[in-house]
Amino acid sequence: MLKKQIKEYSNIIWDWNGTLLNDVHLCADIMNGLLSKRNLPVITVDRYREIFTFPVKDYYISAGHSFENESFEKIGMEFIVEYEKRKSICSLYPFAEDVLKRMKSLNMKQYLLSAYKLESLIEIIEKYGISDYFLSIKGLDHVYADGKLEQGRQLMSEISVNGDKESVLLIGDTVHDFEVADELGIDCILISEGHQDEKKLMNIGIPVIKNMGSLYVLLN
Repeated sequence: MLKKQIKEYSNIIWDWNGTLLNDVHLCADIMNGLLSKRNLPVITVDRYREIFTFPVKDYYISAGHSFENESFEKIGMEFIVEYEKRKSICSLYPFAEDVLKRMKSLNMKQYLLSAYKLESLIEIIEKYGISDYFLSIKGLDHVYADGKLEQGRQLMSEISVNGDKESVLLIGDTVHDFEVADELGIDCILISEGHQDEKKLMNIGIPVIKNMGSLYVLLN
């Protein structure tokens, strides 16, 4: 359980993909394109959400890739190229910007921490017109989404909490988000409409919220 109500936290660290940005169906569809190209069975969106994990190389293996004839880097780059071509079809989750606005009105400081490449992350956030909500944005310097703990440590060093980590809450959609929060010594809540299904998230034993609309209600 959280130590306090969500609106009592003064520093919020947001995940991006699957938390604020609804790109789950796009990612599943691109993976199916990679599988079909290699004559491998495709997966449903539900199956995608069951097997998605970090590091993403493990997820590729669960999806059916063996890397016997092609490297993870090659296949992963194919995914990224296709994602960059089609990412504009994605939208923010319903109520996502309402939540950002509400947190800002409550004087909650907001930050972004993602396993997405930083350059692309900044570009897409500006596209959606929400960059002004974030005091700092942290992403990776490469495209392979292999985790974000180090960026989380850097972000925590920038957040002025005077040693009071209880003022910081991480909001994400995956077990990895919880693992990062746990390593950083901060609280975490997860939203179950993203890249991992509710069953997997509930097994952690921390608060799980169904969607951004539910989060908005908790802020009022």
